[in-house]
Amino acid sequence: MFRKQSSEVKKPLFDRIFPPRTIVVGGHTVEKPRSRMWLITLGLVLAVSVSVVLTKFDIGLLIRRFYQFQVILSKIFNPKWSYFPKVLDPLLDTIKMSVLGSVIGSVLALPFSIAASANIIKNNVIVAILRVLLNIVRTLPTLVIASISALMFGLGTFAGTVAISIFTFGIVSKMMYESIETVDMGAFEAMEALGSTKFRAFWSSVFPQILPTYLSHCLYSFEINIRAASILGYVGAGGLGILINDRVGFRDYEGLGMVLITLFVVVLIIDNTSQYLRRKLS
Repeated sequence: MFRKQSSEVKKPLFDRIFPPRTIVVGGHTVEKPRSRMWLITLGLVLAVSVSVVLTKFDIGLLIRRFYQFQVILSKIFNPKWSYFPKVLDPLLDTIKMSVLGSVIGSVLALPFSIAASANIIKNNVIVAILRVLLNIVRTLPTLVIASISALMFGLGTFAGTVAISIFTFGIVSKMMYESIETVDMGAFEAMEALGSTKFRAFWSSVFPQILPTYLSHCLYSFEINIRAASILGYVGAGGLGILINDRVGFRDYEGLGMVLITLFVVVLIIDNTSQYLRRKLS
């Protein structure tokens, strides 16, 4: 004997607590749900209030000390141009770390992203284990990785390159296996049915589809790495971070302004070049 199903759709909890108003439109009676905006606003106000209490945020202190921010900015925007020659070598170290780390991390990410794709590897256990490992790698901040690398390999750009490689590996792997799972698998399955190996089927049918996306992800990671590499010197991993740390420590904000302006110009050039290349790839 079949159980009789109710034809009535179960209403959301909000509509059950605050029933919709009944209005007449064009001679027909309709139900108009009550606005949820007041509930959302109340939730935001409560969340902000709790955050202010827990973080001990003091708006009065912020207002009283804001003039210091203006003083520091005025010095930064009045850079010490004579300091520029000292910026060049650390800047080149930062660029070299970013380029090499991005290349190593992106190359290593490709096979792992393939192995973590559920539409390529049918073994759910292998896919789950790889995704957990990639999540662990991606969870670690770049500065933490650089600190560990500096302890293992010593201070200098090598530790920074290792940190950027690991960071790039985690980011590109995540984005790539998600991209691989969205491709058309018809040609891949047809080649496997005709006796082709999984690698050959992937290389011939799937890889041409994901290559533009893969290169775009690599360029995007390189953009991020240029910014990240500039602060790795705080933990002894070389690059501009050493200069930034020194200038802040000595309160030499004019010298800091020269470092930041140079970094800004380099980042601007790389970002525009990368965006142009990514537009061409897409």
